[in-house]
Amino acid sequence: MTSGVKIGLRPRTSRWAGVPVSVLLERAGVKEGAIEVVFSALDQGIDGGVEQHFERSLPLDLAQSTEPIVAISMNGGPVPPQHGFPARLVVPGWYGMTNVKWLSRITAVDTPFQGYQQAVAYRIRHTPEEQGEAITRMLPRALMVPPGIPDFPSRHRTVVGPCTLTGRAWSGWGAIERVDVSTDGGRRWRPATLDQSTSNGEARWCSWSYLWQMPEPGEHVLMARARDAAGNEQPDLPDWNAGGYLNNAVQRVPVTVRRT
Repeated sequence: MTSGVKIGLRPRTSRWAGVPVSVLLERAGVKEGAIEVVFSALDQGIDGGVEQHFERSLPLDLAQSTEPIVAISMNGGPVPPQHGFPARLVVPGWYGMTNVKWLSRITAVDTPFQGYQQAVAYRIRHTPEEQGEAITRMLPRALMVPPGIPDFPSRHRTVVGPCTLTGRAWSGWGAIERVDVSTDGGRRWRPATLDQSTSNGEARWCSWSYLWQMPEPGEHVLMARARDAAGNEQPDLPDWNAGGYLNNAVQRVPVTVRRT
């Protein structure tokens, strides 16, 4: 089947086409008592000393929603090998490990899936002994295209005159409602302009821009932070966890401003 849902119709993202998972489940039939749907991949390896195929599961209600698709096309052509040819799972708004590549099998199960990549990996823990909390949707984040000319040995950047700062923002929990920019290391924040033409709302992704009109000569730290419609906002510092996951701390870009 080549018809279906298309997502990702935005600049600098991929355009996926395929079959909604809900359609496949409806046609195959899901037995009473099923609670999760397991997506198995062809790739095989050893992780944590365990030989395994990569597998992840979704709650049944999410799998039966309009969100996830089995993608068989990327940007109008076949899915490239490095992106999961011939078919892969795409779940908008969820972190990458959820989007199983090289899909080989879909199985509805009546008990919680306990595969390594579900029950052990990709969980928030503060000690190795904790069972932890599963990683699901992406936290809000805004990233800036570093302006100016880079000094490659130090990665410091030089800006000359007025400068339009640009970037992208996204969240898996709600549409991006606001992006704020600071040009003085976080002492003052001003709203950026959101380009709504780059977002379809549900995809929770958009471009943003901010005109830095009168930068003073000297050293500056540029920052950007996003807030979504669900009320989530980027923190100044990340919440620590043993795996280093979900780091959506506010970006900081040091620049030097000089006059021409």
